[in-house]
Amino acid sequence: MRKVAALEAKNRFGELLNAAQREPVTIEKHGKAVAVVLSTEDYQDFEALKLARLRGEIQTGLDDIAAGRIVDLETAFADARAAIDELPG
Repeated sequence: MRKVAALEAKNRFGELLNAAQREPVTIEKHGKAVAVVLSTEDYQDFEALKLARLRGEIQTGLDDIAAGRIVDLETAFADARAAIDELPG
């Protein structure tokens, strides 16, 4: 993936758009990635993958309900809190 400084992206915007048609381009500000520019086709593919994953998760949940594999609300919240507590930061 190509990396470009924000000032360069601003000054060479047309070239940035052309480059994004070939591969995603990371825009950095003060050496830190702040944005990614990608083609419309890549973006649509990304959104389709997210939607497919979400549909799969929903179907798994529906299958669990249909099979009687359910958790009470209190247990679900306790599990969620525990998972949050394990997150870095």
